[in-house]
Order: sequence, then C-alpha cells, then structure tokens
Amino acid sequence: MAARALQRERYKALPGVRCNAQLPSGALRRYCRMTPAAEKILRSAFERLGYSARAYDRILRVARTVADLDGSEILDTAHLSETLQYRTLDRKFGM
Repeated sequence: MAARALQRERYKALPGVRCNAQLPSGALRRYCRMTPAAEKILRSAFERLGYSARAYDRILRVARTVADLDGSEILDTAHLSETLQYRTLDRKFGM
C-alpha cells in the first residue's frame, strides 16, 4: 500500500496516471532513472535476448515498482535483475 501511495503522489501531475502500470511510454525516461550499472544490465539483456521496444517499456514499469517497494528513487542493478528474472519466468512458463 505504501508503494501505491508513493506512485499516486509521484504521478499526481499526470492526468489519468495513478500507478506505474499506467505510465505512458513518453514519461518513462523521466520517472525511471537508472544507475549506470543498471543501464548496462538492461542494455546487455536486450542485446542477448532480443527484446522489443514494448518489452523495454514493460520492464521499466515493473522495475520502477520493484524500486518503489524497496523505497528507492533510482533504479539500481538489483531492481533490474529482479525484473528481468520475472520476464524470464514469463517466457519460460508462458505467463
């Protein structure tokens, strides 16, 4: 509930956006800032696994949520690694 409250507060200036899942693609760069190490992990995953631009957006939204649960404003390697693991499970089990 704390993470949802944080998201509502963060996006109060964006009409129709109350949570990370509703964040428009154009706003991802502003709200999903990453450490250089996290950017490197994400770039590497895309090069190795061939993810699409749509997958990139979805991964950032989930990573933003993971970081919110961790109480972090910046996406770090742990947040991206956890999110990429979820993505791998989705592909493996067809979820």
